[in-house]
Amino acid sequence: MHTLQQLRSGELAGAVRLQLRGGLTEFPREIFDLADTLEILDLTGNALSSLPDDLPRLHRLRIIFCSENQFSELPAVLGRCPSLTMIGFKANRIASVPASALPPHLRWLILTDNCIEQLPAEIGRCAGMQKLMLSGNRLRALPPELANCSKLELLRISANRLPELPNWLTSMPRLAWLAFAGNPFSEAALPPAPGISWSELQLRHQLGEGASGVIHQATLNGEPVAVKVYKGAMTSDGLPAQEMAACIAAGTHPNLIPVLGMIPDHPGSLPALVMPVVDPDLGNLAGPPSFASCTRDVYADGHRFSTDAVLGIARGIASAAAHLHALGIMHGDLYAHNILHCGKGKAVLGDFGGATRFEPGAPIASALERLEVRAFGYLLEELLERCDEELPLVRALANDCLRPAPAARPAFAEAVARLAAA
Repeated sequence: MHTLQQLRSGELAGAVRLQLRGGLTEFPREIFDLADTLEILDLTGNALSSLPDDLPRLHRLRIIFCSENQFSELPAVLGRCPSLTMIGFKANRIASVPASALPPHLRWLILTDNCIEQLPAEIGRCAGMQKLMLSGNRLRALPPELANCSKLELLRISANRLPELPNWLTSMPRLAWLAFAGNPFSEAALPPAPGISWSELQLRHQLGEGASGVIHQATLNGEPVAVKVYKGAMTSDGLPAQEMAACIAAGTHPNLIPVLGMIPDHPGSLPALVMPVVDPDLGNLAGPPSFASCTRDVYADGHRFSTDAVLGIARGIASAAAHLHALGIMHGDLYAHNILHCGKGKAVLGDFGGATRFEPGAPIASALERLEVRAFGYLLEELLERCDEELPLVRALANDCLRPAPAARPAFAEAVARLAAA
């Protein structure tokens, strides 16, 4: 975090990244003193409602965050910034997205938790778009021109007002991570689960924190448990209630974390779940995507996996995904950073923040499965890149999972069978 005083004194001369937070109501003109070096500008958490017309003077600017401000329109000046590839305006009051606000090289657009009712058809001209996050708006339709964004890999459209999922969406060649829960056509009731009173729990230390909530270790009847308390009404992927519904509906599987119960009486009236404590020997398989990688996870430098580890992880996650789709659940965020593993092959898939429930026998069920199979193909590819030896059968499966035509990809049940033979 930086301060205006540092900026005005010249202390930040030559800065590549600038983060200012503190009730700003106007764009500080001193930022232009960094025009020859500034690449990342973060003005989240202020009271801004406009950007200056000469913003393109920041000719090296690649990434801008203006979340949690007071914008009612996505500023048109963004479209004139020559190097801009990532825009984040989450949790504003944006109702309008002018076509002119979309820069030509845009890869990553975050407009979560706003008031947007429609997108311009010109979004289809964003040929390099890979990641589009629109959950928590008022969209009643997606422009069919979005189908022209053939590089789109991740799409978040949960908690909108969409009456149906467009047919062309599941045919997009690279789409692998999709979340659409909480729309009129996909709303699902919370399945029954045991209630666990807050008074029955003794909270201990914090175990971790994600985009949707905070996880604490606790005890219940003398036994250790984990308690996930959701942060609020909207996450980056959608609604906590939909995540909880998917977690509960997923039931029991050796490669999933089960739910022990819901907490109906949290003192802050926040949604919360109780789960078993995960084996402490399990750690994250990878880190989440970086600004540079956009949609691909980041692994530790030089990290390698044994053949047994690769096969164990692949078999376990394929089995878990097959189980979920048989129940009518798409995970929506099948990523290495949402997988815990022990280093020897045991793996557990977690974080249902992007999960969506659907009717298992619905016509769209197969298309949704093939979409998620592509995400599994990316996972296999990443594991094979770091494996101690070449595994031709697994490589062939990865290639099939990544086929551009979704209908040509195998189902998870076939993936399970092929991995068993590998």
